Amino acid sequence: MLDLTPKELKERTALRVNPCKTCQPVGAMYAALGVARCMPHSHGSQGCCSYHRMVLSRHFKEPAIASSSSFTEGASVFGGRSNINTSVKNVFDMYNPDVIAVHTTCLSETIGDDLNSFISDIELPPGKLVVHCNTPSYVGSHINGFFNMMMGFMNYLTGKTGTSNGKTAIFPGWVNPGDIRELKRIAKFMEVPAVFFPDQSGVLDAPMNGRYELYPKGGTKIEEIRGLGDSKGLIALGEIINIEPAELLQKKWKVPYTLLPMPVGVAYTDQYVMALRSQSKVEIPEELEAERGRLVDLMLDSAQYTHGKKVAIFGDPDVVIGLTSLALEMGMIPKYVITGTPKEEFTRKIEALFEHYGVSGCTAKANADLFELHQRIKNEKVDLLLGSTYGKQIAKAEDIPFIRAGFPVIDRYGGPLQSIVGYNGGAYLVEKITNALMDRFDRDSSDEDFEIVL
Repeated sequence: MLDLTPKELKERTALRVNPCKTCQPVGAMYAALGVARCMPHSHGSQGCCSYHRMVLSRHFKEPAIASSSSFTEGASVFGGRSNINTSVKNVFDMYNPDVIAVHTTCLSETIGDDLNSFISDIELPPGKLVVHCNTPSYVGSHINGFFNMMMGFMNYLTGKTGTSNGKTAIFPGWVNPGDIRELKRIAKFMEVPAVFFPDQSGVLDAPMNGRYELYPKGGTKIEEIRGLGDSKGLIALGEIINIEPAELLQKKWKVPYTLLPMPVGVAYTDQYVMALRSQSKVEIPEELEAERGRLVDLMLDSAQYTHGKKVAIFGDPDVVIGLTSLALEMGMIPKYVITGTPKEEFTRKIEALFEHYGVSGCTAKANADLFELHQRIKNEKVDLLLGSTYGKQIAKAEDIPFIRAGFPVIDRYGGPLQSIVGYNGGAYLVEKITNALMDRFDRDSSDEDFEIVL
């Protein structure tokens, strides 16, 4: 007979099964692709670079360009100085980027390559740049790699003239190009001249125009990164991913920052809009107010289907915090909320949301994996699963409706073009969640359930 009694969960500290994250160089590569005419460069073996490119390409359905130092046995023993010297020359000769963004890998970190020294000794062509950051794959996650590359660009390029450029810097965090477009649209409504860094819109969602461009027109320009120190203020979206870059900009260049959660749902989008208003001092446009009202109306209309439903949410920390806030606004119960990124601040943020909305019996955990999530769901089932593609096997095994959101989504199309941030992004998510629950209700109901007794 099948044993359905709850099983005790044993804490694992040295083993991850079905990780809820990927490694730092993936994040560094994605951040570098958000800079105009930039070639990401992997200082390690060709296999590492190929894997990181593949992860990004499967999500965005676009080529993720990158070059490699192509370590062999010799470089692994004697170091990669000659490899980086040769590869930098070849990349500039063959692909002509404006900047090469170098990140390390497990191998180059383990042997202790001093990239700062290597790069400073390279004779660069006029007007060309090389920046770097350290991204050991065995520490942290792709989120760490993302903000490490941001800080690498700033440490190499950002300066301060002493005269404000009149612009607001906005760090959008790890979001899709469609999200960045929505964030830009809202900033434009609020009449805020802004520099988004990094900016993958127009790069990893470049339009099909009949010709291939190695460097599409999008991305943050080098001059804009240089001018970040002259910004009149910074709005950093993502309390986990952007705290360190925001503090760097404040400490080195005295730029005041506002650190906000990812603007998913009503409350968090409100915070983003009000932060923009503090920069521009303009009244909130009627169109934005109407978008907010439509989202609230949709939540009220769908509440009979979402209220009290239990949901498991997983993925990148800042996206998960935003999704959890939205679920609570919809009256749902976020039973299990996990991320693979080892940031305990994530747990505190989620538990603060639980307390604010008065829910109990829910679990929040950082540095967790999907095997543990599956164990928890087996002990107490949920009504909905919300996260990246890697949760699909749990959804199949436990027969749970599944909404894909975050990174990576490799088995569906159109996600990178669609925003989940802002009021319009919130409406998109509410529609997806409600319809998934209604589809399950329709599947499990029979005609007899709807018979009218006269």
